[in-house]
Amino acid sequence: MSDVIPAPRAVDESVPGEVRLDADTTLWAAPGTGTTERWLRSTLGAALGLGLPPGPQDARNAVRLVLDDTLEPEAHRLRAVAGEGVEIRGGDAAGVFWGAQTLRQLLGPDAFRRAPVRPGTTYALAQQVIEDAPRFPWRGVMLDVSRHFLPKDAVLRHLDLMAAHKLNVFHFHLTDDQGWRVQIKKYPRLTEVGSWRARTKFGHRASPLWDEKPHGGFYTQDDIREIVAYAAERHIAVVPEIDVPGHSQAAIAAYPELGNTDVVDTASLSVWDNWGVSENVLAPTDNTLRFYEGVFEELLDLFPADPACFPRFSEFFHIGGDECPKDQWRQSPAVQARIEELGLADEDALQSWFVRHFDKWLSARGRRLIGWDEILQGGLAEGAAVSSWRGYEGGVTAARAGHDVVMCPEQHVYLDYRQDGGEDEPVPIAYVRTLEDVYRFEPVPAGLTPEQERHVLGTQANVWTEVMEDRARVDYQAFPRLAAFAEVAWSALPAPAARDFAAFERRMAAHYGRLDALGVAYRPPTGPLPWQKRPGVLGRPIEGAPPNV
Repeated sequence: MSDVIPAPRAVDESVPGEVRLDADTTLWAAPGTGTTERWLRSTLGAALGLGLPPGPQDARNAVRLVLDDTLEPEAHRLRAVAGEGVEIRGGDAAGVFWGAQTLRQLLGPDAFRRAPVRPGTTYALAQQVIEDAPRFPWRGVMLDVSRHFLPKDAVLRHLDLMAAHKLNVFHFHLTDDQGWRVQIKKYPRLTEVGSWRARTKFGHRASPLWDEKPHGGFYTQDDIREIVAYAAERHIAVVPEIDVPGHSQAAIAAYPELGNTDVVDTASLSVWDNWGVSENVLAPTDNTLRFYEGVFEELLDLFPADPACFPRFSEFFHIGGDECPKDQWRQSPAVQARIEELGLADEDALQSWFVRHFDKWLSARGRRLIGWDEILQGGLAEGAAVSSWRGYEGGVTAARAGHDVVMCPEQHVYLDYRQDGGEDEPVPIAYVRTLEDVYRFEPVPAGLTPEQERHVLGTQANVWTEVMEDRARVDYQAFPRLAAFAEVAWSALPAPAARDFAAFERRMAAHYGRLDALGVAYRPPTGPLPWQKRPGVLGRPIEGAPPNV
């Protein structure tokens, strides 16, 4: 049986034999399969030392890429036949690309390196037919680069790791209290001031430790264009997140007039150096609305959504909407007057009004708003989709109201949460979510009708980086659990209790070799390596498992 991750729907290895790829192997690509053709030569070919020159479709030693409209979107069929080569058929260009990812796994760990380690080797795979298609169209990963900035090259590598696991939506968390990470030419202080902080809390916010050196960084507009184009070549949609009206202290530090100036000396604020939820939130003024419309106008150009050129879900724009403390709004005479002027019931309704404004603004430009499930407070914005993070309840409420949902409950797929209860676990956050816990996650909530279930676009794992100071820490927290999550998102698995975790672990034994070749600093099954530990750095462990709602 194939050791491919995520597990394919069907594998037929009943006919013995093998297919060999060597210096004489050619590549034939049908029109519309150019992304996979380029990837095979630049990535797989480079790893194995294969030139994969163009050749005829009927060549006996060839890799052939074919579009087949009898297959569903993103589906593929890989046929490896001795004496004929490898044919990858896809229901669309993305399906062909995912089929190429399957081929890469079948060729072993050497296929995951950047240059040949065994020049001149002939690589073989068993004669077989693999039929595959995803369970969910939205298979996402949220990466927080606000709390700890990751350089552009690390983001591009993250996209490669997503592609290797057939994950197709990159939720790019670009702004928060602790940093603003994208260049906005209309408002240069967002990066001049908002992109760096003077120091950083090391560990949980209760930790007495500080890293006293400045921390920061941002992506230029050309960096963003490069990231989006790189993702599109891998059939990954990039969904940017600009957090409003909460999690906005970095923006207020850069432009104090955005804050509630009648109750806070916003001119004295700096980018926050601690973790948690800042009380400093945006003032619901016309000036704030115009400011963020200006921000969004530049970002819509950087994150285009033309369906002919960019992957599905590129039309989504995430506005956060989570964890917005309302104390300043309650204390502010200006905000209270605004609530009365708008005829609103309370501060929750004011947040809903704020979200609805940008829902309409984005809709008028052919985009769709998505936000965390707090956007349900005070009424759900028309046309908005929901990222359900506080358990299943928000997703259930939204789906029953006819709104699309991405399921990412913290109890199951927050990868900053600790992977084990052992004392050696670095900076232990929240409760234990093991590899098996993630593998048994079920994205579709119980109690929905078939019509309501169709509003579950898919699922997403979230990587919050408060206690991940660099790429290696992100690797450690994400892997191997992201491999388990990818299988949950892609494969047609049985009910959680019936899933064969032991078989998954056996396939992971091969997959660790691929991760090693990619240089991923994952958590070993036996526990952290000495240099992966963070002795003495206080975390936020919570005893007991959460309820499986």
